Amino acid sequence: MVRIMKVVQFIIYLVIFEFLASCSSIAQPLQIGNTLSSDTIAIRADFNKYFKNCNVQGSIAIYDDRNNKWILSDSSDVYKEALPASTFKIINLLIALETGVVKDENEVVKWNGQVDTVRYGYRPEIYRDMTIQDAFRESAVWVFLDMAKKIGKANYQYYLKACNYGNQNLSEEGEDFWNFGSLGISPVNQVNFLRSMYAGNLPFSKRNIDIVKRVLVNEQNENYTLSAKTGWTREGGINTGWWVGYIENKEGVVFFATRLFQDRKFNRPDFGPSRKEITRSILMDLNVIPQVSGK
Repeated sequence: MVRIMKVVQFIIYLVIFEFLASCSSIAQPLQIGNTLSSDTIAIRADFNKYFKNCNVQGSIAIYDDRNNKWILSDSSDVYKEALPASTFKIINLLIALETGVVKDENEVVKWNGQVDTVRYGYRPEIYRDMTIQDAFRESAVWVFLDMAKKIGKANYQYYLKACNYGNQNLSEEGEDFWNFGSLGISPVNQVNFLRSMYAGNLPFSKRNIDIVKRVLVNEQNENYTLSAKTGWTREGGINTGWWVGYIENKEGVVFFATRLFQDRKFNRPDFGPSRKEITRSILMDLNVIPQVSGK
C-alpha cells in the first residue's frame, strides 16, 4: 500500500511539473514561432493596394512593440511558409559566430575561386576576398555556403529547433537549403524571431547578437535607425522576395516582415525594389518613418 501511494505521489508530481512547464512556455510569447502573442491584432486589408500597385502578391506582418500591437495585411498569407532566401543570413551568422566558425564581422574570407551564375545570376562584385560584414550586406552566397559546410546540418538542426525558426526542414541535400528545398518560414515567424533576437531571448551570447545587430543596420538618421535584410530566391519558377527587420525611434521599436511572390513567367525588373517600396509605404502610413514628399 505504501509503495502504491509513493507511485501515485510520483505521478502527481510529474503532472504538476508538466503543467508548470507548459505555463512557463505560454508566458514567453517571444519564443513561439508562427503564432501571435495575446496582444491587439489589427488586419489592414487596405495595405494590399501597395502590392497590387507593384503587380505582385504578398503580405506584411508588423509588430509595434510601442503599443503591443500586431498589424497584418491579411489573416492567412502571413502564416504561410516559404523559403527564407537571404533573410536566413541573420540566423546563419548567429550560428556561425556561436559555433566559432567565424570570430566577428571583420574577419576576412578568402574567395574560393568558384562562380555560379546559373543559380545566383551574374554578380561579379561578390567574387573577391571580403569581410563577413560585407558578405552579409552584399548577400555573397559563396561565403555563407562555405560557412554552412563548416557548421554542419546537425548544428543547424539544433539551433533552428531552439529558436523555433520556421518548419526546420533541412531535407535539401545541398548546403544552400535556405534558397532551395523545403525549409519554410512565415512573415509572422520572421517577426517573432526578430523580436526574440532583439530582446536577447535566443540561445546565442549577447556579444554575438550585438554583432548581428550591427551588421543589420541599413540607415541611421535623426529620426530613426533601420536594421533589415533582404532575400530573393527563384526556386520553382517563382520569385520569392523578402525584406525583414525593425525600426528604432525615440518612441520604441517596430518589427516587420514583407514577403512578395511573382510567377517568373511575368518577371519584372522592379520586383527587387518593390520589397522596400511596399514596406516603406506601409511604414509611412503608420507614421513609423516620416512621410516622403509626394507620398
